[in-house]
Parts: sequence; structure tokens; C-alpha cells
Amino acid sequence: MERAAAIELVRGLVAIPSISRHEAPASAWLVEQMRAAGYDRAFVDEAGNAVGELGDPAAPRTIVLLGHIDTVPGNIPVRIEPSADGDLLFGRGSVDAKGPLATFVAGAARFGARAARDAGLRVVVVGAVEEEAATSKGARFIAARFNGTTDPIPTACIVGEPSHWRRVTLGYKGRLLLDLTADQPMAHTAGPDASVAPVVVDLWNWVTAHAARYNAGKDKAFDQLSPSLRRFVTSTSEQMHDLVDAQIAWRLPIGFDADAFSDEIRGWPATHPPAAKTVFNFRVRGFERPWRGDRNNILVRSFLAAVRTEDPAAQLGFVLKTGTSDMNVVAPVWKCPIVAYGPGDSALDHTPNEHLPLDEYWRAVNVIDHVLRVFATQ
Repeated sequence: MERAAAIELVRGLVAIPSISRHEAPASAWLVEQMRAAGYDRAFVDEAGNAVGELGDPAAPRTIVLLGHIDTVPGNIPVRIEPSADGDLLFGRGSVDAKGPLATFVAGAARFGARAARDAGLRVVVVGAVEEEAATSKGARFIAARFNGTTDPIPTACIVGEPSHWRRVTLGYKGRLLLDLTADQPMAHTAGPDASVAPVVVDLWNWVTAHAARYNAGKDKAFDQLSPSLRRFVTSTSEQMHDLVDAQIAWRLPIGFDADAFSDEIRGWPATHPPAAKTVFNFRVRGFERPWRGDRNNILVRSFLAAVRTEDPAAQLGFVLKTGTSDMNVVAPVWKCPIVAYGPGDSALDHTPNEHLPLDEYWRAVNVIDHVLRVFATQ
């Protein structure tokens, strides 16, 4: 696939809206593009993922390029604009993460079905659904499919997330979500008992104090426990009860005991006397394990060579991110060499100004082609 076709691929994919749980039109379109680009097999799987494969299904080695095709909401008019540094593609998902997904599709097409067969390598490109919905439905389906029985556990995996064309991400923090409601009979604000809203504020203050204690002596953000208050809504019911509906989220470091902490959260009201008249309902969900890979493996060595091939003066950089990705889903299951890679600036994720430099995108397409060629010879 040449540059003009690769650019039209990413532009066309970004132009199809595909917020989480509404990815079907984009998945169907991408499958057609993979068929036209010479993939041996391309289909929409049972989860709704767009899947393209190169090489023999019985090949001794499998590399999975796992991107995601869904986006967060937000209407950014899709357009290509010139800039001093080259053309920029604007549109929701151009960075997070249709740009990286299109990079995988185009880079693998450049590598080609014949090269995959000759090398005894099976290349599987996936545009996964619901990565942005905290369910990771598509990645969980793929993780279960490549389980050593239905399909072999991958030899290596590349996750599609923006990191810049000459950097790879080695790890992501984990995640934990707590949805809670607090219910208390109405009381006069001048009365002696704490109302429901201050009780929930007390819980939030306990959460932040707990994180401060855990983080003592830990200087790196990747090693810290990071809570955030995502929702806090007060209301009054027709039954004359005061209510709070809230959500607290944590980014989890490696080694954090999420099960023990969940139990501690559930036991908090019993240890906090002002909460005696408050009925809490806790729902812990969205747990993703943190993961950190290493640099000393065949996949990283392939990226080192590929980046130097694209630009002999460039050095491969390594990143640890404080968010989550589908790496958190598949890495603990497969335990194979894994990195995240893709063009774009992750600071633009989910923003109204999301855009992708097309020169950087094309470099990343070439890097994926080179990675597969080097990996195939190992």
C-alpha cells in the first residue's frame, strides 16, 4: 500500500462515526478495505471486531496487531489541513485510535500475504470494539480466542495507541471504578446529624488521604495510586430522602491489592460514625490489572531495527503511561512480548483539537512494515 492509499485509508476510517457500541459501519468498511488490500482473510467476528489476517492459519508463529475502532463522542469535522510541519488530519479518532489502527492495516498490507507465508508467520490485525467503554468487549473476545486451544497464544502483540512514530509504550497502570449511592432521610441543615452529601465528602477525603499514605516515598506517577472523583450528584426523592450518586476512579500501580482495597472501601461506613444513618450501595467494577513489559525481547529488538531503518538518526524511546488500554486485558492472559505503538500525540486524545500529522502517520506505517520484516527473520 502506497502513501496516497494509506492516507485515504485513515481519512476514510476517521470519517465514519464509531462511538463505543456503535462501531458496526466502521468495522464493515474496514473489512472491505483489508480485502481490497490483499489480506488472505478479512471478516467481522462475533464481538463486532474488524479482523484481517495474512499468512497460513497454521503458521508456527502468530503476531497480533490489536487496535481499537471505537471512539469517544465528539463531532470534529473531518478534514486535511496544511501546516508548517506538513498536512494534518483532523477528526475524532484520528489519534485515539483510528490512526494507529490504520497504521497496522496499511503496514501489514505493505508487508504482504506472500511474505507472511514465506516466513511461516501469521499476522492478525484487529480493530477491536468498546475499548473506550470500560468493557473492552473486543479485546476480551480476542484474548479468549487466542487461548492455545481455539487459536495459538500469540508469539507477540502490538497494541494500537498513540506514542509517536519512534516510541513504544511498555506498560499501563491499572484501573478500578466505584459507583456508589448514599441514601439518608431528610434532616434540617441546622440539625445535629451530618447530611448525606458531607458524609460522601468524608469518604472522598478518606480516599485521598489513603492515596497520600500509599504514595509516600514514590516519586514516579507510574508507581502511585491516583484517585479521581468523576461524578457527584445530589437529589431528593419523593420519599423525602436525600441522595448522592457518585463515582470514584483509581489508576492502579503494579503490586496494588485491589481486592483487599475493595473490601476496605465497603467496610468504611461501619468505621465512620457520621455515616450511621446513611445507607450506602457500592458497586466495584471496571478492574484492569496494571502491566509493565520489558525491553529485552524479540519484539522490542524488531522495533529498534525498524526505527533505525526508517531514520538512521532516530532512537527508539520507551514510555510508561498512567492510563489504561487493551494491553491491560490481553497481556496478563497471553504473557507474550507486547508493546503499544502508533502515531500521534496522546495529549490530544479525546480533545476538540484531535489531529494526526500525516507525515508521522506514514513513517509509522513504514515502521510496522519493517517490524514485521525483521520479526519474520528471527
